Amino acid sequence: MSSNSTQHYFVPSPSKHPVMASIGLFGFGTGMSAWVNHQSWGAMLTLASVLWVLFVLYNWFGEAISESNSGKNGVNVDVSYRWSMSWFIFSEIMFFAAFFSALFYARNISLPWLGDVESKLLWPSFTAVWPNDGPSGLIEKFTTMGPWPIPTINTALLLSSGVTVTWAHHAIRENNRKHAIMGLFATVILGAIFLSLQGYEYFHAYHALNLKLTSGIYGSTFFMLTGFHGFHVFLGALMLSIVLRRLIRGDFTAEHHFAFEGASWYWHFVDVVWLGLYIAVYWM
Repeated sequence: MSSNSTQHYFVPSPSKHPVMASIGLFGFGTGMSAWVNHQSWGAMLTLASVLWVLFVLYNWFGEAISESNSGKNGVNVDVSYRWSMSWFIFSEIMFFAAFFSALFYARNISLPWLGDVESKLLWPSFTAVWPNDGPSGLIEKFTTMGPWPIPTINTALLLSSGVTVTWAHHAIRENNRKHAIMGLFATVILGAIFLSLQGYEYFHAYHALNLKLTSGIYGSTFFMLTGFHGFHVFLGALMLSIVLRRLIRGDFTAEHHFAFEGASWYWHFVDVVWLGLYIAVYWM
């Protein structure tokens, strides 16, 4: 595949993919609404819609990859991709900022307010100490999740994956395809191990600690933050796996490899979010 350095901006022909994706997303929203309202057909429609959207995305991204490999994407398209990925990551930062803000508000604003003298008249047994399980008797007792051993091991895994993905990036820029493949493969494996350990952590939380999503504000913030982060690790590992496949078949050159760069930016973002989460959720 040759790199295209022309100044033109490739404009694709009208595409059916946006309409098809919209149909799938509409079906997903309808199915989820029916599912939570205990309609028997809701789960099936939701699953079918997810599979439909994945099918559309597979073909849509396949076309974009073909356009890139055929040399249609000039420097202006490359700049557009970079800005698009940057704004996408910014939106993800704001997404996690909302959940970190909820944790801060619950722990540093709501908790002292609920523990003041006036609130004692309503909830005399309530103590304003974090982590908190609310007024006595409202929820089942649970044990909080500490930083050792799994969260700390997972921190080491993600920090190591940041090193391996950087190694792969430098290898691509030096046209060292073998080392790039090795570094990227190591990154994907470390991500998979992270997800496996997090799955075990959730199993342990539910069955040994009685820590659930319904365990008050602590349980809801814990699972929302760690769960959404785990989902983002999955998406990042999936993107890097696709990039790895393309790297093996020779799609990238030292000058033309933004697909890898965009995925690596996303992976570094996931690493940084975990560091904040590790400190705010497991240690504080």
